[in-house]
Amino acid sequence: MATEITMPQLGESVTEGTITKWLVKPGDHVNKYDPIAEVMTDKVNAEVPSSFTGTISELIVDEDQTVAVGEVICRLDTENNKSSLNSKGSSSKETTKKVTEDSSSSGKTMKKRYSPAVLKLAQEHQIDLEQVNGSGRGGRITRKDLLALVENGEITSQEDDLPQVPAAIDEVGADQRASGILAKEDFEHTVENGAHDRFERIPISGVRKAIAQNMVKSKHEAPHAWMMIEVDVTDLVKYREKVKNEFQEKEGFKLTFLPFFMKAVIDALKAFPQVNAKWEGDNIIRYKDVHLSMAVATENELFVPVIKHADEKNIKGLAKALNHLSRKVRSSSLTQADMQGGTFTLNNTGSFGSIQSQPIINTPQAAILSVESIVKRPVVLENDAIAVRNMVNLCLSLDHRVLDGLICGNFMAHIKQSLEQMNENTLSIY
Repeated sequence: MATEITMPQLGESVTEGTITKWLVKPGDHVNKYDPIAEVMTDKVNAEVPSSFTGTISELIVDEDQTVAVGEVICRLDTENNKSSLNSKGSSSKETTKKVTEDSSSSGKTMKKRYSPAVLKLAQEHQIDLEQVNGSGRGGRITRKDLLALVENGEITSQEDDLPQVPAAIDEVGADQRASGILAKEDFEHTVENGAHDRFERIPISGVRKAIAQNMVKSKHEAPHAWMMIEVDVTDLVKYREKVKNEFQEKEGFKLTFLPFFMKAVIDALKAFPQVNAKWEGDNIIRYKDVHLSMAVATENELFVPVIKHADEKNIKGLAKALNHLSRKVRSSSLTQADMQGGTFTLNNTGSFGSIQSQPIINTPQAAILSVESIVKRPVVLENDAIAVRNMVNLCLSLDHRVLDGLICGNFMAHIKQSLEQMNENTLSIY
């Protein structure tokens, strides 16, 4: 009798998950804790580990199919069952032979599939991947293989590639993977070279697929409108320049401009709760708390973790929360809880040098605001004098079902006034 593997619990409030990619197929042999599938919930991926050692006998759930926690997603024959079947006759031997052949065929396929990290290392060190024997599953070439080749002239064996940890710790690691905590290699996506190497086909990751689905949904459902204001942040720039070194020495992390913009936006959301809202059928939901979603990009992905109760924090608290979430994004340790509950999104496109943008609303929220680059330029002052000032553009996208120009204009004016009045006499870091 085959053993059943079910959809694991991926978070306290998560009741279902979507199989975005099977990592195995019927006939594949898996060890206990080997990842067998990628599962998506909201914007965080998780890998489902095998609970047993055995051979996959049947995939119950199709890719892109959503199932409830506890439902059976696949079956496998454990090694005890397999031994029992092998002792019954030649038909089982034929099955085993077929599985071996399938595995061999799979191995050839896997050897041709390279991650971006492997391709980059091979290109940097001029390594012919066809001459490398991979130690990964199915003969797949891993980054460790190439690093060993570069540093020692040796390639790690498959056993060396496995983490040498006590069983108890390994179980914890499997639980972490199942609960949505991501390892760095989880973000490596397989790249398959084209027939004549004139293109490459990159399979879509669960995170990329979730971003695509949310953006299409947002553009399809929410009628977007845009507006932009320019803000003179010269006094703020001087203030931050004066305190940033002392702050870093005292707190251990940098004081960027973003916490100041967050503070101005939060104050405006409290003054205009109509913007801190969402469209829900025949109702508009206005939130009493500000849970600020912050767009944080990595080289390959975009995540939008949430600072809960941001309206209760000062500049230091906002900077600390932002630094904490940024570190979790870089270490691929975001959890499902980190991504949920946002009521308004702040997008820092200025970090890329942008001076104007039209962000897509993080549905079902009612609006999103982008902070662009701070640039020095000549400005005509009220007394008709011309001076060099530090100017920044703020761009707002709004759901026109929920918001109109008047309220958003007042909202943006409030932010402008707050930022232009920020200096050492009006605002405390602590």
